[in-house]
Amino acid sequence: LDPMLNRRGALAAFVTGVLGSLAAREAEAAAQPSKSPPADPTEVITLWPNGAPGGEGVTVEEQIIDRTSPGGPRDRAQVHTRKPTLVVFRPKKPNGAAVMLIPGGGYERVVLDKEGYETARRLNESGYTCFVLFYRMPGDGWAAGGDAPLQDAQRAIRLIRSKAAAMGFSPDRVAIMGFSAGGHLAANLTVRFDTPTYAPTDAADQLSAKPNLSALMYPVISLDPAITHGGSRKQLLTLDSSDERALALSPEKQVRQGLSPVFLVHAADDGAVPVANSLAMFAALKAKAVPAELHVFEEGGHGFGLR
Repeated sequence: LDPMLNRRGALAAFVTGVLGSLAAREAEAAAQPSKSPPADPTEVITLWPNGAPGGEGVTVEEQIIDRTSPGGPRDRAQVHTRKPTLVVFRPKKPNGAAVMLIPGGGYERVVLDKEGYETARRLNESGYTCFVLFYRMPGDGWAAGGDAPLQDAQRAIRLIRSKAAAMGFSPDRVAIMGFSAGGHLAANLTVRFDTPTYAPTDAADQLSAKPNLSALMYPVISLDPAITHGGSRKQLLTLDSSDERALALSPEKQVRQGLSPVFLVHAADDGAVPVANSLAMFAALKAKAVPAELHVFEEGGHGFGLR
């Protein structure tokens, strides 16, 4: 990340640097014999030591499902998150910046590997301290409904900043990177970082929840039925399906001046989340003079992660 965070190319350099080496890495991997997957990290930060807010009516049970196909890359997902956490990936040589990764899953699950652990390991190679966010699902009975994931995202970035000195990065160099429905959560945090969604619990909650940079990867953005991802919309509006609520949870409608730079990536042939989502967000950002870049691939489909 460029130390000059107000430079328009800072996030572009960050994301395109990650994407730029993929072809060479894939070729190298193809030439190597298959190996056992790397061990999962053991450093975990619990977001809510006294339990996540508004859980009195929650009865679902948290579990991890292994969806790995024979011979394919590892593919796991966590469903019904009860205890939101940050899984920590520390680099060998910290570069002074941190990234909070927000995997997708249609607001029904959190994808572990493709959009979480794999990306964290790749960014570790470049010195970024990474945190993979396991957030709650809005349809699981939490009192905040569609804002339950945002409560977790706000709390998480504040906790990350509270640990900056101890972990060797600057609290002013904290990026977020969200994928698919996680891209919606990242966009929601980008535009509603200062919306009060929970009662402060400790000193960390006095810190800013504003990301310094936001990368939105094939993101769900709008809840407009014409372009939205139907599954995500259904989950977000479980408790309140009014037009007013849909508007509040459509980040492109909440863009204002003064937001941090945003970088968007999408494929034109995405059959799950139409590219119109990223186009709408980009147009809204430019209309409010928010630094933004949009990269659209002709092909790629949905959910490609860094693969």
